[in-house]
Amino acid sequence: MGPQLALLMAALAGCLPLCRCLICATRVTEALKFLELDYLPGHLALERRQSLMQRIKQAVVDFKELPIDEDSYMGVVDEPTLEKAAWSFVKDLTRITESNVRGELLVKELYWMLHLQKDIFARFAAQFQKEAFCPNKCGTMLQSLIWCNTCQKQVHTCRKSSDCGVREITVHEMEDLRLNCELSWHRLSQGLASYNFFRVWGTKSETLLYTGNDHTLTKPAVTAEDAGVYRCSLDTVSSGPATIIHYHVRVLPRKPFQDIPSAGEASGVHPTPTQCPKSENVLRGRLIALLIWGSVVLIIGFATA
Repeated sequence: MGPQLALLMAALAGCLPLCRCLICATRVTEALKFLELDYLPGHLALERRQSLMQRIKQAVVDFKELPIDEDSYMGVVDEPTLEKAAWSFVKDLTRITESNVRGELLVKELYWMLHLQKDIFARFAAQFQKEAFCPNKCGTMLQSLIWCNTCQKQVHTCRKSSDCGVREITVHEMEDLRLNCELSWHRLSQGLASYNFFRVWGTKSETLLYTGNDHTLTKPAVTAEDAGVYRCSLDTVSSGPATIIHYHVRVLPRKPFQDIPSAGEASGVHPTPTQCPKSENVLRGRLIALLIWGSVVLIIGFATA
């Protein structure tokens, strides 16, 4: 057991600094508790069991600081990333306990699992850092993150240029004008307040058109007077505006009306002589029948005369 136990402890020492965020997940702590109290007593000798769990707990407490890498790990993750990593860890640990493995083989399985989970967590952390950490391209996002060294959830301010650009909008007279102020990261951000839409008249003059939770402003049946500059700002509860978008609205003349074709013209179907002779055939048949009956009556008349 000695050499294998040493390998397991080395794996724990190497994995837990990187995977220390996993200890922040309740399902992981519950799985480790099950391993210690329920599984190991029947699958590992007492003296080895105590040594193993003591070293595991000490490795969790005495993990080393990770080098901070802007491209792969910054010491924080979001809750979905932590959940994915925790699910993977618990799934692997459950596979081991359900296999009823014991003794030397148990230590080997744990060693290999920790080796795999280290790589899996590193991949999840790098993916988060690349795709989900401060995903806003502009504006100010308040992102809820988990600090791995303390397991505390805090709000991180992702501050970038508050100006999110100008949108060119073209609409015809009598059509509805719709200005959308929502960006993809708005629903992920914490501490957002209300959307505010303004009509801008000059460098320092503007009129408030709407304030509220709706991210879209609709002006029905616009006219030429509605052309001009509009502005939207999304407020936060404490950090100033989260987003500012300007709209340059151009109103074109009203679209000309188009004649609505009749049902026959719309379908392209026109009656033809071959499509209408049904009534003529019926009349011809009735006439022939009358002539036949008339002939029969005349013959009977002559026969009885």
